[in-house]
Amino acid sequence: MLIRAYLPSYRHIWPIDPNSNRPPENWQGWPEGKKFALVLTHDVDTKQGHDKCQKLADLEERLGFRSSFNFVAEDFRLSGALLKNLKSKGFEVGSHGIHHKNPFSSPQHFQIQAAKINQYLAEWQAVGFRSPSMYHNLDMIQDLNIEYDASTFDTDPFEPQPDGVGTIFPFWIPGRNGRPGYVELPYTLPQDFLLFVLMREKGIDIWKQKLDWIVQNGGMALFISHPDYIDFNNTPHYERYSVRYYEEFLTYIKKNYEGQYWHALPRDVAKFWTANYKASRPAQKQSRHICMLAYSFYESDNRIMRYADALQERGDSVDVIALKSENMPTCERLNSVNVYRIQKRIINEKAKAAYLCKLLVFLLRSTVFLTRKHMKHRYDLIHVHSVPDFEVFAALIPKLQGTKIILDIHDIVPEFYASKFAGGKGSFFFKALVKVEQLSIKFSNHVIISNHLWHKTLTGRSVEKNKCTTVMNYPDEAIFYRRPRTRQDDKFIMIYPGSLGWHQGLDIAIEAFAKIKDQIPKAEFHIYGRGPETDNLEALIKTHDVGDRVLINGPMPINQIADIMANADLGIIPKRNDPFGGEAFSTKTLEFMSLGIPIIVSATKIDKYYFNDSVVRFFEAEDIDDLARAMLEMVTDSALRENIRRNADRFIEDFQWSKNKHIYYNLVDSLIRQSK
Repeated sequence: MLIRAYLPSYRHIWPIDPNSNRPPENWQGWPEGKKFALVLTHDVDTKQGHDKCQKLADLEERLGFRSSFNFVAEDFRLSGALLKNLKSKGFEVGSHGIHHKNPFSSPQHFQIQAAKINQYLAEWQAVGFRSPSMYHNLDMIQDLNIEYDASTFDTDPFEPQPDGVGTIFPFWIPGRNGRPGYVELPYTLPQDFLLFVLMREKGIDIWKQKLDWIVQNGGMALFISHPDYIDFNNTPHYERYSVRYYEEFLTYIKKNYEGQYWHALPRDVAKFWTANYKASRPAQKQSRHICMLAYSFYESDNRIMRYADALQERGDSVDVIALKSENMPTCERLNSVNVYRIQKRIINEKAKAAYLCKLLVFLLRSTVFLTRKHMKHRYDLIHVHSVPDFEVFAALIPKLQGTKIILDIHDIVPEFYASKFAGGKGSFFFKALVKVEQLSIKFSNHVIISNHLWHKTLTGRSVEKNKCTTVMNYPDEAIFYRRPRTRQDDKFIMIYPGSLGWHQGLDIAIEAFAKIKDQIPKAEFHIYGRGPETDNLEALIKTHDVGDRVLINGPMPINQIADIMANADLGIIPKRNDPFGGEAFSTKTLEFMSLGIPIIVSATKIDKYYFNDSVVRFFEAEDIDDLARAMLEMVTDSALRENIRRNADRFIEDFQWSKNKHIYYNLVDSLIRQSK
C-alpha cells in the first residue's frame, strides 16, 4: 500500500531514470560489438531458496543462459554438491554476506564480517560480493578480497537504502590503503521481490519496458531474482510468484535480442571493465546550482547542513546565505559548500518590534545579495528556510525568471509567534501570520514541513497535500554516530543542547534538578545554547544555588556538539506542551539515539506520536516533580538506561538521513525538471 501511494511521486525516476544513460568517458562499446550487456544474478536468502537453485539453473541452461548465485553463508547449511555442480556447468557463485542483515552498522562491525566473508570467498573460489538487502558502503567494501561488488542499483526509491548510483554502466572504485580497488556492478532491472511480492504485478511489462530502454541506450541489463520467492509447483502464495514470469522474460530476451547482447557472468564483466575502463570516470549526473537561504547560523543548523552536504555530495553546486555570529568569517567554503554570512545577530529579542525589525533587515539584505548572485550565475532552485515564511519573497527576481522555490518550514510560524510573544490563536497577529503563511506558500513551488502533525495543520489551512512534503530532522550519520567516550571522570552528566526559548522548558529542568541534587551528588546538568531565556535561566540557577552543577555554555558548531553529546550520560528534552512546543519535534531526540545516549523526554503530543516508553523515559509535560522523579530514576538505574538505549538503537535504524535523503533528491530533481 505504501509503495502504491509513493509510486506517482517516483514516476520520473522509476523504473527508468532518464539521466542514467550516459556512458563513461572514452566509451568504446561492449565486447564483440554487442549492443548491450546481459548479466543474470540470483540472491539466495533462505534454505527454501537454496533448495530451488538447481531447478532455476536447469531452466536457464535449457534456454541457453548462465547466471551467478549469491549465497548467505551461515543462515542455512549450504550444499557443497550444489556449489560444485553449479560451477561445473558454467554458473558463478558469489557471497551474499554472513547473515541476511545489514553488515555496515559500523566500521568495526564490518571488519569482523569482512574477515569471515573473505574466508568463504576463498573457500568457494569466488570473486564477487552482494550485500544483503542491497545495503552498501563502497568505502568499507574495500576490506573484501573481491574483483567486483554488486550492492548498488541505478535507481530504486523503494530499497531500504535508496540512493541510486545513477548509471546503467559498471564503474571502477579506486583502491585505498594499499587495496587494489574493484568494479561496481549496479543492478538495472527492478527486483522480482519488489514487482511480484510487494507491488503484486501480474505480468512482466515493467521488465520489458526497462530492458528495451537499456538496449536503446547500450547499457548493462543486470537482473536479480530470488529463488526463495519463485513458485515452481503452481502453489500460489502471497510471498511467491510463478516461475513462468522468469521463463517468459528469458524467452522475450532471446526472441527479441538474439545476437545483440553480450551475455556474461559478473566476473567476466568485472575483468572486461578492469582491463578497459579502470582509469575512466563514471558518467556524472548533471550538476545543479542551488541556493540555501536562511535566517539562521549555518554552522549550527543541522537541518540546513544536511541538505547542503547531500547536494554537494552528488555533485551539485551549493551556496548558503545565512546569519553571522561572532568570530565567523563573512565568506567561507565548508565541505565544498559556499557560505555567505550577510548579517550579524545576537539572539536576545524580547519584544515583537525588535524581532520583526531584524527579520525585515535580513529580508532586504538577502534580496539584494541573492539577486546579484543569481544574475551572475543562474540558480536552478532556491531552498528558503523559515522562520520567517516571508523570506521566500527575497527570491522574487529568480522566481520571475523561472527558478523553482522551496519553502522549508522548520517551525510553524503562527504557533511559534504565540509561544514566543504570547497571544492566543484568536489574536489579530496570529490571524495575520496565518495569512502571511498562506501567501508565502502560494508564492513557493513546494513546501517542506518538518513533522507529520504540522503537515496535517498546514494542509488543513494553507496548502494542498500534493504541494507539501514531510522531511523530518533526520540525524546525519556522518556526524551523529556511536563513538568511544573520551571523558574519564566519575561524574554523571545530563545535557541539553539547543536554543534557549521559553517553550523549550529549561526552567522546568533546572527546578527539577534542584529538587534532587542532594540525592545525586555526582550529577551535573550542562546546557549548550543561547536564546531569549538565557538571562532568566541564569537567574534561576543563582536562586537555587546550583551554579556549580548547572552550567550554561554557549552554542557550539554541530561537529563539536556531537562529541559533547556522545560523552554525556543522559539527554534531557523538557519541552512545554503549549500549542507550539507540544507539536515541535526536537532534532536532538533522534541525534541522542544515534549517539547511543538514553533520554528523558516531555510527553508532548508530537513525542507521543513518534515514540513510546521503550525508547525514551517520558515525564508528564511541565510537571517539575515528575521530571525530578525521572531524573533520579535514570541516574540510579543503569539497567533501565541500558534497556532504553538498546531499544532506541533498533528504533533509529529507519530514521537515518542516508535512508531518507532520496525524498529530498527526488523533490529537487522533479521541481527543476518542471522548469526545463
